[in-house]
Amino acid sequence: MSETQTSEQITVYSDYVCPFCYLGRESLRQYQATREEALEIDWQPFDLRSQQRDADGEIDHSVDDGKDEEYYEQAKQGVRRLQERYGVEMELDLSREIDSLSAQIVSYYVKGHADYETWLAFDEAVFEALWQDGRDIGDEDLLVELAEDAGVDGDEVRAALDDDALRAEVHDRFAQARRQGVTGVPTFAYDGHAARGAVPPEQLERLVDGA
Repeated sequence: MSETQTSEQITVYSDYVCPFCYLGRESLRQYQATREEALEIDWQPFDLRSQQRDADGEIDHSVDDGKDEEYYEQAKQGVRRLQERYGVEMELDLSREIDSLSAQIVSYYVKGHADYETWLAFDEAVFEALWQDGRDIGDEDLLVELAEDAGVDGDEVRAALDDDALRAEVHDRFAQARRQGVTGVPTFAYDGHAARGAVPPEQLERLVDGA
């Protein structure tokens, strides 16, 4: 990673349908609790389903992405281990059918048009809706509900989802992440260094503080 951060921000590449991204954010929360000043999260979108998207951007589940049942079983075991380690209860351990693209478009819009606290409230609500409540974060009405709860006008959300230019910009962000060397999520980047995976709080401390 070549990206340089200020001392107040940590970049986090993630996809809402990734359980390790949810668990990684819990690790970050636990690390943040040890700091005198919180780091702002510079969220960057990443598309785990990119290999399965058709020309219209829809997920084609018939496309072989190289992940077999053994892979998913190992992933489930990894999620369960981290749940126990970080003290997190989750309604789901994997989310193979839900598409996060709409959620990422709305999150990207909110990040660019609202203050940080509003974006963070929406971002956390999306994670919780999926992983705590088992809800479909690809549903437009749910995204409007979550955005309105965070203080964003619902009509703006619907307009953002219909904005082809915004959708293309989000896809460009996906491509940019890969050009910057991000091959999996979560990836935490700070001051030219990076850590990938739902790493423990002490590893995030080493990344940021050099401890």
